[in-house]
Amino acid sequence: MRKEYSFRMSRPATARAHVEDKREAILEAALDLFSERGFHGTAVPLIAERAKVGAGTLYRYFDSKEAIVNALFREQKGAFARALLSDFPVEAPTRQAFHEIWARLGKFAKDNPKVIAFLELHHHGDYLDAQSKQVEMEMLLPLKLFVEEAQRKQILKPIPPEVLMALVWGAFVGLVSACWKGFLSFDGEAFDTAEACMWEAIRA
Repeated sequence: MRKEYSFRMSRPATARAHVEDKREAILEAALDLFSERGFHGTAVPLIAERAKVGAGTLYRYFDSKEAIVNALFREQKGAFARALLSDFPVEAPTRQAFHEIWARLGKFAKDNPKVIAFLELHHHGDYLDAQSKQVEMEMLLPLKLFVEEAQRKQILKPIPPEVLMALVWGAFVGLVSACWKGFLSFDGEAFDTAEACMWEAIRA
């Protein structure tokens, strides 16, 4: 196959940094607004205003609101996946591994409340494109394999893995919401107690 070469001059490093700063400002503003107002409640001019850029500048980076939300979803879902799965103790006993997953979920939610709110609001949006849905599936696959292996060992209840995962995620989101509202603390005993109760709910 003939190799294609491009001889266009690359931008100076200072220009690249400026471009990246503008793009990052747009995505940060979008994260604020999408987590507060949802996708349909957020207009592109609001994102531009929050990012302190003109509408024309915004459209040089993203051609639509859908393009913004998909870029943001992939970026933040990737960050979430890395926090949850990087250097995971895969050889740990199932009970210990579940505790580790729960602890990592709690730390990420405590450190990144806007990201959790954004992902929870948008992970089933009909505006997500195929690439974003693929990122979602790639994150869920290792968790599903973990559940299936534990079920094979008769450690977790023999119910569809998707159901078990949804139960754990739903309980976690409920707890996080209570923490955000001030009813619970991420550092309190209630969070650890909930983890123990959740384990009892899903173990065989």
